[in-house]
Amino acid sequence: MSNIGKQPVQLIEGVSLRIDGQKVIVNGPKGELETKIIRGINVEVKDNMIVVTKKYESHDLKKFHGLMRALIANMVKGVSVGFEKKLVLSGVGYRAKMEGKDLVLNVGFANAVKLVPIEGSSITVADNSITVSGIDKQTVGDMADSIRKIRVPDPYKGKGIKYDGEKLRKKVGKAAKAVGAGA
Repeated sequence: MSNIGKQPVQLIEGVSLRIDGQKVIVNGPKGELETKIIRGINVEVKDNMIVVTKKYESHDLKKFHGLMRALIANMVKGVSVGFEKKLVLSGVGYRAKMEGKDLVLNVGFANAVKLVPIEGSSITVADNSITVSGIDKQTVGDMADSIRKIRVPDPYKGKGIKYDGEKLRKKVGKAAKAVGAGA
């Protein structure tokens, strides 16, 4: 059995789970999410805990056992608390602003880059930071990644769009390698 799959998921107050055939539907104060149950996996609610089990033993099914549990745990967290990713702009003249629901980035290109948020995610801009939030972890991550890809951070120049708290690694130069500082 998967170690992650063995752990039950606590149903938070105000969140309800409904199993409709081969779908798991989670309702909460922030919205509703649903996902398809992987074949061979069983999902049930016991004593305010969601338990994910395998219907039979299989090497392939082991992989999906933990995945299904993690997806359900992320759905419960998403509809109750939500997810958020912060991005930081760094560079001379780099700006971000909102025009309606669209994000407009001035990040060193001849023209401004306009991004439409993925449905299910919302974007806010404050000073030199962009915050992507929503109830679906995958949608929030995809939107943050598409913003970051517009101008990937360069550790040597210190310019680009990076995640808040992201550490950029610099390679050791030739002179430092020859002395042995890079070993």
